[in-house]
Amino acid sequence: MAPRAGLTAERITRAAAELADDIGFDNVTLAAVAKRFGVKDPSLYSHVRNVRDLRTRVALLATGELADRIAAAVAGRSGKDALVAFANAYRDYAREFPGRYAATQSAIDPAAAADSLAAQRSIELTAAMLRAYDLHDEAMIDASRLLRSTFHGYATLETSGGFAHSRATDSSWARILDALHLLLQQWPNSQEDR
Repeated sequence: MAPRAGLTAERITRAAAELADDIGFDNVTLAAVAKRFGVKDPSLYSHVRNVRDLRTRVALLATGELADRIAAAVAGRSGKDALVAFANAYRDYAREFPGRYAATQSAIDPAAAADSLAAQRSIELTAAMLRAYDLHDEAMIDASRLLRSTFHGYATLETSGGFAHSRATDSSWARILDALHLLLQQWPNSQEDR
């Protein structure tokens, strides 16, 4: 079957990413994307293998977008300034693009992640930001997991309306970042340091 004129893997992926923001990442299907283009599902198979391939492509696209935002935010910054810029870029992306953000949290094929420059860049950005705290090896991995868990948990609860208290979420966010900075300054580098 010849590829339909105008359809490319990139256009299909971008359409799926927009659809994810509109209806939720878990609701992205080949049929829904085909409908956006006014074509039948089989027209997409020349460009994407299946829905899993499509969702992986969206996840990698979103990971790249998020990494680009974080890189721009942290450029020229270090220590607490970099931490705050990193965290704010992360949170803003999650709020602005909820479906794409959900895609960044999905499990993807390890081979696709290993081949992804965006995934590698994301890891490098986190490591670069944490170097100012003199973290190495296992300590850097543990601190990275703490930050990701905190940023993801906060963004997810906030976007789902999980914070009903009258205190402004921005105020709580700022205090959390202050606390994370202090914690990172005191982080033990190995089990022997405890």
